[in-house]
Amino acid sequence: MSDPVQHTKELLKQVRLIELKTRGLSQHIFSGEYHSAFKGRGMTFSEVREYIPGDEVRTLDWNVTARFGHPFVKVFEEERELTAMLVADVSGSGEFGTAERLKRELITEVCATIAFSAIKNNDKVGLILFTDKVEKFIPPKKGRSHILRMVRELLEFRPESKGTDITAALRYLNNVIKKRSIAFFISDMMDEGYEDALKIANRRHDLVVLRTSDPREENLQPMGLVRFMDPETQEERWVNTNSRAVRNAYHAAALKHRNRTSELLRRAGVDHATITTDQGYVRPLMRLFKQRDSKQ
Repeated sequence: MSDPVQHTKELLKQVRLIELKTRGLSQHIFSGEYHSAFKGRGMTFSEVREYIPGDEVRTLDWNVTARFGHPFVKVFEEERELTAMLVADVSGSGEFGTAERLKRELITEVCATIAFSAIKNNDKVGLILFTDKVEKFIPPKKGRSHILRMVRELLEFRPESKGTDITAALRYLNNVIKKRSIAFFISDMMDEGYEDALKIANRRHDLVVLRTSDPREENLQPMGLVRFMDPETQEERWVNTNSRAVRNAYHAAALKHRNRTSELLRRAGVDHATITTDQGYVRPLMRLFKQRDSKQ
């Protein structure tokens, strides 16, 4: 029987390590990019000040200018109050990983990085964990202690189910979060029939999909006769990985899934990036944030 005190110590140590790594990334790399990529609801009036050469004429406050006899301009501030929702896939396929980490560990790190970037910009952050049903919902709030609670859940949570239902997760997001949010949907997208739900969610929210992947999901290595088990269905099958035809068929099926997913996301107008267990998420996220910023 495991020692609950030792387990708690180990968990807190893991949380602290993830906080140190991801908080540093959010402060030094992602904070500014996140702010630029996800705009607030608009600009709100702040104050008036005297005109300085170079100010735009359209910002002149004519009433104050007439009252004082020399030009004044209106000053506006960005209205930033945003909500970021992290919708994380904790199905059985997340326990797969042949490189530096499991897909589940990759999801935990990227969620923590986005969450710390969000609170650095004074945004609320919430979390939805899903399999073939919604397993847990943590309502959006601000603050470091709230983020650390979410990291603990991502590290320790053990789902009841192993399957994947993307449609159910997107519907739940729409039902529980009424105001428009930035919704980061983080999953390997190993499911079908979710296109309509994706389009509806993208109309309701600013939806961004981060597709998780592992290099061995696309390229099978020659290792002889190997027993494979589907982590979601528990189905087992013996595969002759030395067969070139088997490896080619495996690679073709993986490419088909990747291309079909990318095309589906493109048709739905959803911004997306692929994050992998061997290469991580820093470059794909930076690229995605910069692309969004350039489009605005």
